[in-house]
Amino acid sequence: MYNCSYVIFICDDLKNMKIITTLALKNEEIQNFICCLKQSLENLEANSNRVQEDLESEFSSLHAILDVLKEGMVTRIKQERASRTYELQSQLSACTKALESSEELLELANQTLCSSENDNFTQAAKEIKDSVTMAPAFRLSLKAKASDSMNHMMVDFTQERNMLQAIKFLPVPATPEIHVAECQVFDNTVTVVWTLPEPDSKIDHYILEYRRTNHDGPPRAREDYPWMVVEGIKETEFTLTSLRFDTRYMTFRVKASNKAVAGEFSEPVTLETHAFVFKLDAGSAHQNLKVEDLSVEWDSSGGKVAVQDIRKEKNRTSSPMHSPARTAMMSPKRAPSARVGRDRFTAESYTVLGDTMIDAGQYYWEVRFDKESKSFAAGVALRSLGRFDQLGKSNASWCIHLNNWLQQSLTAKHNNKARTLDCPIPDRIGIYCNYEEGTLSFYNSRTKTLLHTFRTKFQQPVIPAFMVWNGSFSVQTGLQVPIIVLSGQKRNSNTSSSNASLT
Repeated sequence: MYNCSYVIFICDDLKNMKIITTLALKNEEIQNFICCLKQSLENLEANSNRVQEDLESEFSSLHAILDVLKEGMVTRIKQERASRTYELQSQLSACTKALESSEELLELANQTLCSSENDNFTQAAKEIKDSVTMAPAFRLSLKAKASDSMNHMMVDFTQERNMLQAIKFLPVPATPEIHVAECQVFDNTVTVVWTLPEPDSKIDHYILEYRRTNHDGPPRAREDYPWMVVEGIKETEFTLTSLRFDTRYMTFRVKASNKAVAGEFSEPVTLETHAFVFKLDAGSAHQNLKVEDLSVEWDSSGGKVAVQDIRKEKNRTSSPMHSPARTAMMSPKRAPSARVGRDRFTAESYTVLGDTMIDAGQYYWEVRFDKESKSFAAGVALRSLGRFDQLGKSNASWCIHLNNWLQQSLTAKHNNKARTLDCPIPDRIGIYCNYEEGTLSFYNSRTKTLLHTFRTKFQQPVIPAFMVWNGSFSVQTGLQVPIIVLSGQKRNSNTSSSNASLT
């Protein structure tokens, strides 16, 4: 009975604690909301003062422009009046002098003609005629040189007045919409296309934000990657170039902005930017190969490490989680261990493998190598490749091989068979693998010229494989299959290859 009462007491106590906790959380939530409201009131006061100051500044600027315009036009009126006044006054002065001269001449003519005797009349009349002909009054133009009209200086502010009366607050731009069907992802570029619900001549530019993600669909509350911002976009589309697609998806959003304010962001859209990303597995590398991230360099002293150090290195690198190359997130296709139950490559197999298997799809990666290397090879291999096996010398690997010993040559190798390639030796090779079709092609990555194609049927998953002796190379991953490679593969899909003897 005592125990039952004790249990009931404990249950009641727990219920009371739950109620108290719920009330405390609700109180904290209300307090937080009150703080948000107070902050909103403060922000409202500050923002309203700011926009009012901006408005007064704009009107002051407008008044200043009108004052300057008025001053300039008044100056032009004064200048026009002064110019015409000078012309008319000059003409008035000349006419006044001509009139005085003409009156004197008239009086002289009257006196001469009235007092002259008959014998001298003809001579006097001739002299008067000559004086009249030379008089200023007869050389004057009796047409005003300047008009008294100033109608050409009149202005009509009807249109400007209507424009001023139409001044109003700029509307917040509408929210754009990204058209996923028109967006394109190819050759490590992304073109994003969007439109506005209605045309808006007030739009000054657009702001695009994007970030990498490993999730399809809308952005999640917590994302590992920050938003990247592209500002000042004038068109309704934008192309991002020189991307490295080390995540499967990329999320985009865009907003419109006028001279004053930006609108809301569009609904985010997520585009698939699938590309092949892998690391080099240092745990598989030959002791003479120094692996740093995606670069490998020949180290002639690597094989002279003491046996104790080798064992320590083996134990340390036996787990892929402790491999220096395992800095990226583990993917479903990433091998749990590069060399499960085996030692690293040894003897003359100066090999290192990638850490990600290929068991479906089509992928592309590139490798840049030192053309002065004594020997270099790149391709794919089965995971069953033996620790003593050299690339291309067993049926578990396919590769293109550079031989720089005695004379330089480039060959395609598989199952200990080789075919010499008659082509210039590039310093950068692109590798394309289509697992379902059993196609492995090598390209000059700069010109996308096809070097060689293996056609086979992969019975097991394959993995990128590399070999170097007295040289170095680096790998570039996160690349999409180039369009030119895909189109070339389609053209050659029905063409028989000369590599049948190597498959």
